[in-house]
Amino acid sequence: MGPLEESYLVSALRSGWVAPVGPELAAFEREIADRVGVAHAVALSSGTAALHLGLLALGVGPAHVVVVPTLTFVATANAVSYTGARPVFVDCDPATGNIDVALLAPLLEQLRSSGRQVGAVLPVDIFGSCADYSALLPICAAAGVPVVEDAAEALGAVHRGRPAGSFGHAAVLSFNGNKIITTSGGGMLLSDDGVLAERVRYLSTQARLPLPHYEHPEVGYNYRLSNLLAAVGRAQLRRLDHMVTRRRQLRKLYADLFAAVPGVRLLAHSDDLSNCWLTCIVVDPEAAGWRARDLADHLAARGIETRPIWKPLHLQPAYAGAEALVTGAAQHLFENGLALPSGSVLTEHQRATVLTAITAFLDN
Repeated sequence: MGPLEESYLVSALRSGWVAPVGPELAAFEREIADRVGVAHAVALSSGTAALHLGLLALGVGPAHVVVVPTLTFVATANAVSYTGARPVFVDCDPATGNIDVALLAPLLEQLRSSGRQVGAVLPVDIFGSCADYSALLPICAAAGVPVVEDAAEALGAVHRGRPAGSFGHAAVLSFNGNKIITTSGGGMLLSDDGVLAERVRYLSTQARLPLPHYEHPEVGYNYRLSNLLAAVGRAQLRRLDHMVTRRRQLRKLYADLFAAVPGVRLLAHSDDLSNCWLTCIVVDPEAAGWRARDLADHLAARGIETRPIWKPLHLQPAYAGAEALVTGAAQHLFENGLALPSGSVLTEHQRATVLTAITAFLDN
């Protein structure tokens, strides 16, 4: 956050538009839609809210199952549960961490042949790298299953020339405080389907009809983003390209540092296509002679935060017993992966501190 965000926020405050309606909100929706290249955008209180309403707008409910990658933040599965549907987890590609598309067709066929109705597939653009939509979308189209792209972490990334957030029947962005741009809390639903987008907008405002009195024919939700937060998002959007560049530069420094280290690789590839939201390494303890948690402990002792890669959802207590098609890839990444400091506003001194600390560990 800096002077640009402050100026946008002060302007919005002085306008008097402080509720979840106003010119900043409309402008933020238009600018995000233009940036991603879709026809419609609806700004909401979180990425989770966007997933929830996107699924509801597609008709997903208690009669359905929804295919969800097991390697993702729990919000993806929680949004499915909010609708009354049940998530069915699928494992990841060990090279990228994204959904293993090779597992998708047999899983969809298995679910169909057993009489389950598949309401949607929710691929996640993990850590800022797009899933393989060139392979995934035809599989889902052949099965007649809609796709909701969870691009919460991926604004600024691309897949074969198309921006993250432009795939599927609908897509979702997050503007949580840890994302590449933030409104402190917030999200966005994106779609080329105007009917779907309007359904989401209607549900997000307590399902209120446009009448002089309050008329609500069904249960809705209080999910709209405030005009003030939208103003912050507009300022952040103007800095997006710079922040993506900074994160890619940092990933390149990590790549160079680990290039000659046996048993260590960076998760994912095509750094010029990812927004590099998080740079993660995967460690083979036998080849490296150390574990990911050893490096984490070394950095923590020097005041440098790291985190394990997501714990797979099929291993989470909240989803114990959920159906899953797994190969062990996600569990391997959880047990052997580490997310390194990746922020776009790390100073040169902070970057050097992290790199020096890692070098000292490797030289020990």
